[in-house]
Amino acid sequence: MPAVTVENPLTLPRVAAPVAAHTRPVLAVATAPSGFEGEGFPVRRAFAGIDYKYLDPFIMMDQMGEVEYAPGEPKGTPWHPHRGFETVTYLIDGTFVHRDSHGGGGVINDGDTQWMTAGSGLLHIEAPPESLVMAGGLFHGLQLWVNLPKSDKMMAPRYQDIGGGQVKLLTSGDGGALLRLIAGDIDGHQGPGITHTPITMMHVTVNPGAELTLPWRKDFNALGYALAGRGTAGAEGRPFDMGQAVVFGTGDSITIRADESQESRSPNFEVVLLGGLPIREPMRHYGPFVMNTHAELAQAFEDFQAGRLGTIPADAR
Repeated sequence: MPAVTVENPLTLPRVAAPVAAHTRPVLAVATAPSGFEGEGFPVRRAFAGIDYKYLDPFIMMDQMGEVEYAPGEPKGTPWHPHRGFETVTYLIDGTFVHRDSHGGGGVINDGDTQWMTAGSGLLHIEAPPESLVMAGGLFHGLQLWVNLPKSDKMMAPRYQDIGGGQVKLLTSGDGGALLRLIAGDIDGHQGPGITHTPITMMHVTVNPGAELTLPWRKDFNALGYALAGRGTAGAEGRPFDMGQAVVFGTGDSITIRADESQESRSPNFEVVLLGGLPIREPMRHYGPFVMNTHAELAQAFEDFQAGRLGTIPADAR
């Protein structure tokens, strides 16, 4: 980890720490419970137990793996429906194949991101390629669910495939942190992701003992999740480490710092940072559907059962 990196971060554009900024305090640190998804691949529920008022416009995020599969072990998910939101799949290690009932999909590899807008609805499958099933290997990634406002919930489905080489690479002022900006704007630098709801998403690698302070939109929320390693958040130095999420309060900058000593399996502190403009609409979430009312959820299930969200292609049955 990670797949997208550079030998010398000092060659990258720098994001300077803001001057006289109000650093966001840490409101909470939550530990992600572990479970299994789909046909049995291990996940951590990154935002479990965090009040939705701090997550909006994000709904949930799963850390998939990190797992080293033996031959014959790799697993995916069976065909399943979605409606009313976007899925963002960021693959750090391994390969995943996506396919849907509208003919969309593709292959994502190390460092790639696939942004799927489910909108009015589709059927979807995610699975390892046959080569990974046969040989086994490392698999590690994230899937983030981003809500859509009521006005966009029934839009036509679409995909964005963001190759690892398209991600905007940046560094901190002293070169102690590498930033991979997937979506949003940081200090005038723009990530490649096109979003309906304004958000910022990045994966940062912080060297041992280094500190990263970033400007952050006042109207955005702010969340962090540790993929590996250990460190602290906020000016107060609140500890958090692998498998823990941080909820930041209000302000116009966020700070994280890597501990001087890291665990043997991860030489650096690896963190996903997220922020978004809250939608502030009623949200009803059940299974694979995210709508505004219970009646809309019931309609989504009815449409799915009636085949109106699409059908599994004949060659995939």
